[in-house]
Amino acid sequence: MTGLKSPQESLSDLGAIESLRVPGKEEFRELREQPSDPQAEQELINSIEQVYFSADSFDVVKYELEKLPPVLNLQELEAYRDKLKQQQAAVSKKVADLILEKQPAYVKELERVTSLQTGLQLAAVICTNGRRHLNIAKEGFTQASLGLLANQRKRQLLIGLLKSLRTIKTLQRTDVRLSEMLEEEDYPGAIQLCLECQKAASTFKHYSCISELNSKLQDTLEQIEEQLDVALSKICKNFDINHYTKVQQAYRLLGKTQTAMDQLHMHFTQAIHNTVFQVVLGYVELCAGNTDTKFQKLQYKDLCTHVTPDSYIPCLADLCKALWEVMLSYYRTMEWHEKHDNEDTASASEGSNMIGTEETNFDRGYIKKKLEHGLTRIWQDVQLKVKTYLLGTDLSIFKYDDFIFVLDIISRLMQVGEEFCGSKSEVLQESIRKQSVNYFKNYHRTRLDELRMFLENETWELCPVKSNFSILQLHEFKFMEQSRSPSVSPSKQPVSTSSKTVTLFEQYCSGGNPFEIQANHKDEETEDVLASNGYESDEQEKSAYQEYDSDSDVPEELKRDYVDEQTGDVPVKSVSRETLKSRKKSDYSLNKVNAPILTNTTLNVIRLVGKYMQMMNILKPIAFDVIHFMSQLFDYYLYAIYTFFGRNDSLESTGLGLSSSRLRTTLNRIQESLIDLEVSADPTATLTAAEERKEKVPSPHLSHLVVLTSGDTLYGLAERVVATESLVFLAEQFEFLQPHLDAVMPAVKKPFLQQFYSQTVSTASELRKPIYWIVAGKALDYEQMLLLMANVKWDVKEIMSQHNIYVDALLKEFEQFNRRLNEVSKRVRIPLPVSNILWEHCIRLANRTIVEGYANVKKCSNEGRALMQLDFQQFLMKLEKLTDIRPIPDKEFVETYIKAYYLTENDMERWIKEHREYSTKQLTNLVNVCLGSHINKKARQKLLAAIDDIDRPKR
Repeated sequence: MTGLKSPQESLSDLGAIESLRVPGKEEFRELREQPSDPQAEQELINSIEQVYFSADSFDVVKYELEKLPPVLNLQELEAYRDKLKQQQAAVSKKVADLILEKQPAYVKELERVTSLQTGLQLAAVICTNGRRHLNIAKEGFTQASLGLLANQRKRQLLIGLLKSLRTIKTLQRTDVRLSEMLEEEDYPGAIQLCLECQKAASTFKHYSCISELNSKLQDTLEQIEEQLDVALSKICKNFDINHYTKVQQAYRLLGKTQTAMDQLHMHFTQAIHNTVFQVVLGYVELCAGNTDTKFQKLQYKDLCTHVTPDSYIPCLADLCKALWEVMLSYYRTMEWHEKHDNEDTASASEGSNMIGTEETNFDRGYIKKKLEHGLTRIWQDVQLKVKTYLLGTDLSIFKYDDFIFVLDIISRLMQVGEEFCGSKSEVLQESIRKQSVNYFKNYHRTRLDELRMFLENETWELCPVKSNFSILQLHEFKFMEQSRSPSVSPSKQPVSTSSKTVTLFEQYCSGGNPFEIQANHKDEETEDVLASNGYESDEQEKSAYQEYDSDSDVPEELKRDYVDEQTGDVPVKSVSRETLKSRKKSDYSLNKVNAPILTNTTLNVIRLVGKYMQMMNILKPIAFDVIHFMSQLFDYYLYAIYTFFGRNDSLESTGLGLSSSRLRTTLNRIQESLIDLEVSADPTATLTAAEERKEKVPSPHLSHLVVLTSGDTLYGLAERVVATESLVFLAEQFEFLQPHLDAVMPAVKKPFLQQFYSQTVSTASELRKPIYWIVAGKALDYEQMLLLMANVKWDVKEIMSQHNIYVDALLKEFEQFNRRLNEVSKRVRIPLPVSNILWEHCIRLANRTIVEGYANVKKCSNEGRALMQLDFQQFLMKLEKLTDIRPIPDKEFVETYIKAYYLTENDMERWIKEHREYSTKQLTNLVNVCLGSHINKKARQKLLAAIDDIDRPKR
């Protein structure tokens, strides 16, 4: 008797419930057609008591009767009866569903049994016929027949013996054929033949002549394996698909594919060592000549120290070419295995040998992991060998171009490594970065000293370049234009790459080498092509250039900085069409070609920036150091312009904010971090201080040929314009290069780049104000105007209709200033922003001089104040005919001061507190002049106290 079962288990074993009535077909159909809720039916089945499934002898009626209560309730009985009916209906429907579900399987099994029965009947007939035929043969078998069979047997034995003897004879001659196949490098065929011979020899091992042959075949097989290993080693330097396919087939026949892969990696490691040693040894022996030094006995590390500087770069190039061949062979080896793995997988899916397939998959997985691991291992070996070679020679002995070429080769090698195994070449990067930073520090220090020399010899004459001059036309920036091609080195790669990137291994897989030394082709066009920068004739232009070129103070290196007109365009500020149509009085550049204003020194700095960017583009890990040094070039140029033309201690005392706080902060930072202000080294200084001074450059001094004190030249305005606008042009070129610098700058260092542009480059144009202020402060005779104003009588009793003479004198000064500007513009184009600043400064100074003159007045009447207004209005009317600047600067400054005379005591006190732009002297004079007219002494004391309160924080 089985234990209790759940309703679900009991329903799955319907045969155990004999008492359960099976519904008929009609009932099945009715049950199937009734709408049902599977979840509700399952809940009804689950609600059936377990006792109904306990045993076959279970008496349901007796069980239910015993459950009845002593007192019967008809409604409860009917409800319980309905519940039992529902449970019975659910079970019946479940049974019907299961029967219908199993019916197809039942029909199929019945058909199979019927077919089996038919087959058994046919087999019985065949057996019966066979027995009958055997009885007939037994009855007809005779002695003659047995004799024939015996002779036939002997014949078959003799034929077999003849075949064996022929096979043995063939085996004896197998070694000759094996030698021929090995010479033909048919390793799979040789191994196949040898294995077949061994199998045949084991078949005839009962012959005494075979035992010796068996041992000989074993020796031959070992010899084949040795030659196979030699053939495998040839793959490392020159991969051949057919050759490698034969080798792999041979190892597969031997069942040693994993061993072959282990041996292959050993050969690659050995190939790297032997290759680099032979390349370096060849150059060392070639340069040493017929000396008796035994270089072959030296270690590779020591051998690298004997490479001469002249042969260093060719040796490095050949070294990388040889290592490329090894890495390319490994790359093609991996390609071969990937291709054949796919083919093997496809063929295995069609086969049925599961055991052989599992073994093949295991070998394939082992080889794949081994090859993937070998990528990093081989690249590490290559890096170490090249690093050892680099450390064998001090790279600081090379010139810049040679050093760039070395970096070019190493950069290309690192690119190869990244494509080879995805490695970032940490070993090479760290090694070359240290040497590059050290080299670049020394190189940069030398260039800063040269820049100081250039600045101190610069006469600030205009360098005539064409109107569409672009820095991309310079040789140093050609790398930003040239397209990416196999013959182009990384230093000449463009800023943007194509959408479809082709790896070096794909480019050179069929031939060629990425380390072929390219001829150092120079562009056929030259850069020293003059432009017609506003000269009236070709003869005048040629004469000006000859005069410029013959300047002995200009270094020879800079005399080549004239630029040809090529493709590419840098935005150069120019006047608009509207401005050209309506010629402005303050624009002194419309009669000249709108070419950039720059000097030879400016071009030299731009060339240095191009060289720095070449190095940064080749070796991106040192991008921050390079950009830092580039910023120092700009800093020093900006500081020199300020020192030569803009430094004036009296500027800040004007209170006009000519130098912004950002500009002052930038200049202070440059002076503290870059400028060496000490004249001589202090012998007692600490070592740290001495090291810090090495990073600094002495402050430059203006050339004695530059005269800034002559009034006829507007105090060197032409030189000031060339210097200042060349700085602005240099700043524009830095802004043009910002996207490229931002692209190579490490993310953690980008705040430095942003700070450099926002706090230094953007302040270049701000130097215009302090530099041109010095010119404006001397261009007009402001002291003479104050003397003329002092002679004017302001306490007149009647309103005057004629302005004073000082107004005419001041206007004449402006007319003379305008003529001088025109004269200067014949030498140098004066951009509109510059002329506007000059006019603004002069007008501002004139207006402030007018206020100062009014502040010197001792006595003034209401009519005198009206005369002041008349004079100023006359001045404005005539001035507006000379300049297009609107509104007139500081116009309100004068008018407000004049009108303040009429204010009452309370209004004037409030006015004084609100207008702190006036000096204490001007405010005090205003109060004193008003005394007696509409301000008494008590009010005067109160106003003077208010002025003193305002002036106290300034002290």
